[in-house]
Amino acid sequence: MFFMGQSVSLMGTWMQKTAVSWVVYSLTQSKFMLGLSVFATLFPTALVSLYGGIVADRYNRYKILLATQIVSFLQAVSLTLAVLFFKEYAVWEIIILSAVLGVINGFDMPVRQSLIRDLIINKDNLPNALALNSSMVNLSKLVGPAIAGFVLEKYSNEACFGINALSFIPVIVSLLMIRLPKPELMTKKEKSLKKEFTEALIYIKNTPVVSSVLIFAGIMSLLVLPFSTLTPVFAKDIFNGTAATLGIMDGVIGLGALISALYLASLKAGTDLNKVLATNTFIFAIGLILFSQTNFYPLALLFVAVGAFGMMPVRTISNTIVQINVPNQFRGRVISIYLMVLTTMLPIGSLIISAVSHYIGVQKTVLAEGIVAVIIAALYSRYLKKEKLKKEQQSYLERQREEVLIQA
Repeated sequence: MFFMGQSVSLMGTWMQKTAVSWVVYSLTQSKFMLGLSVFATLFPTALVSLYGGIVADRYNRYKILLATQIVSFLQAVSLTLAVLFFKEYAVWEIIILSAVLGVINGFDMPVRQSLIRDLIINKDNLPNALALNSSMVNLSKLVGPAIAGFVLEKYSNEACFGINALSFIPVIVSLLMIRLPKPELMTKKEKSLKKEFTEALIYIKNTPVVSSVLIFAGIMSLLVLPFSTLTPVFAKDIFNGTAATLGIMDGVIGLGALISALYLASLKAGTDLNKVLATNTFIFAIGLILFSQTNFYPLALLFVAVGAFGMMPVRTISNTIVQINVPNQFRGRVISIYLMVLTTMLPIGSLIISAVSHYIGVQKTVLAEGIVAVIIAALYSRYLKKEKLKKEQQSYLERQREEVLIQA
């Protein structure tokens, strides 16, 4: 029920994302305003998500998720009305309401990510469940933008936003139908927010497998993932297309990510996820480099799909590594820190990438992002090899000690 409800809602969400980018760039012709619209959605999430993670650990996650979905529905209705009545003057209304959505997501995302684990009876299935959840996200990313491009071109902007508002009804109904067992005891409420946050930071610091993946995801979010901010510019200026062109391009990105998510969902238990993460980052880099250097639209779609295949694990596997290695009492807070890293770096990166593309062009900017991704993947692979050698040395020393004790 969770899967079906979220699937419908996420299609509407991706329709709205595509519509926001197209409307803002069409009305302003400004790459900076395009980056600002992304910043307005994500940066408030970063500011609020830490508190959202503490709330997720303190209170009933199911009830909080239900509340955030209802408030998101009201935000979507407001956005539809703003576009309907203000039309070509709606840019700032869109940005302000996007910031409101960012605040809502600051509570919604840590709770939703934490709740997935509560929905799984056999915890050994968690990596596959998270990958399946990513498949759902990317299926909606495939279908949503394609529908958005058609609706924007054949009907109107407000129709696109209105469909997103309606898409919240199935997810709210599905949540009301779900019956979960009594939740585990949450963190004691008398603890101060500062103390709870400090406890989570100490845990991350003392857990290298978590801290390393947070650093990796943060750098990728700052310097590489914001390439998607520029897809409306590619669609309109490089390929001389329309809203449908953007919808197809975003849909192809969703297709590549969906195939990647299905691949991740099929991985056997015990697979070295860190190695998969490093390998796919190289694939992501190659896809971006090739995409940035072609002006032939069909070939560009192929290359961006390859890039999206490699991009998917940056979020999915890093999220899985965090979920697997964090105990329940820290989960909401650590996930909120993980989300804060992503949602802080991504909007800042979007502004940087938008500004840089204004001076050197979008193709050179995405080429530079691909080269940076190669460097990051190489450094991360080197780090993993060092950690593997360190573990092997520790294991060898432990065996030597055991042999000495046996002989004694």
